[in-house]
Amino acid sequence: MRLDVFLKKSCLVKTRTQAKGMCERGHILLNGEKSKPSREIKQGDIILHNDENIRVLKIPTGNVKKSEAKEYYEIIKQGD
Repeated sequence: MRLDVFLKKSCLVKTRTQAKGMCERGHILLNGEKSKPSREIKQGDIILHNDENIRVLKIPTGNVKKSEAKEYYEIIKQGD
């Protein structure tokens, strides 16, 4: 799944356009590196977003209910 799509489906950002822009400006890191929004992610990847390290637990298939979004990631380090 694309990085920008995961960010949207997991409700970490409101829109895919917002996720794409954040990736392009270098505000989202994937496994410690700047990444294009089209970069494929996999289970276990670490996303740095808003000073939080987020581990991908599973890849969503289909639509995700907002109430279920947190099942797809865990925050492993929160910013100060």
